[in-house]
Amino acid sequence: MDTIKIKNLEIFSNHGVLKEENVLGQKFLISADLSLSTRNAGTTDNLELSVNYAEICHDIKRIMETNTFRLIETAAEKICEELLKKYSLISRISLEIKKPWAPILLPLEYVSVNIERQWHKVYLSLGSNMGDRENYLNTAIEYLKKQDSCRNVVVSDFIETEPYGMTEQDSFINCCAELETLLTPHELLELTSSAEQNAKRKRLIHWGPRTLDVDIILYDDLIMHDSSLIIPHIDMANREFVLRPLVQLNPYAMNPVLKKSAAEMLTDLSKS
Repeated sequence: MDTIKIKNLEIFSNHGVLKEENVLGQKFLISADLSLSTRNAGTTDNLELSVNYAEICHDIKRIMETNTFRLIETAAEKICEELLKKYSLISRISLEIKKPWAPILLPLEYVSVNIERQWHKVYLSLGSNMGDRENYLNTAIEYLKKQDSCRNVVVSDFIETEPYGMTEQDSFINCCAELETLLTPHELLELTSSAEQNAKRKRLIHWGPRTLDVDIILYDDLIMHDSSLIIPHIDMANREFVLRPLVQLNPYAMNPVLKKSAAEMLTDLSKS
């Protein structure tokens, strides 16, 4: 990725915990590193193939001046979110907000908050074996597409598969979805759980029948394991109904734990 840098953009606005800060206002200095490819713009001298940093500076100014936040952390989140959604070429933003007049009654140069936000590549597995199975899947996919925190949703073909784990139940229809999201893993889990709730899923029997099941399979090259979420999905290498549609979307999607691609995992599974 290439980088466009904006350094110490000076803006006077009204943010802070103290009432006086909200009323009187103060100076802020904002710097941003914008990650994108500038190759096409550079080889054609065409501004439309890059981002206009003047427009971005005015967007930052507007966000700072038309809002009043208690925390500069909130201002930083708002700026990154709006810029990433508005400018599709930008994949990642590193943003710093400096507060030179921080009211701490001690001499200092400035206080600052520095955050980095980006679009994350995610793969989801979806399945249904109750009622109108295809409708449940299509409704969930449309739900994902409507989220402004998600973009570029691509879906594999639907496949019919035998049940996994608890085999005495109806067959499933499964697919995989590839998308980009601004959400953290746990925020994405909340979104997928919301899609399941919309389908009135009931968790009565482990691996039992369900109107809709949405699992996070891969999230960038992240490896995480806590009480509510494991990424990559701990059992993906043993599930043909996950690997077959995943290979259709991206045979080179990598499991960072096994260090194997989707195609390699599917080949291994077929030999077992």
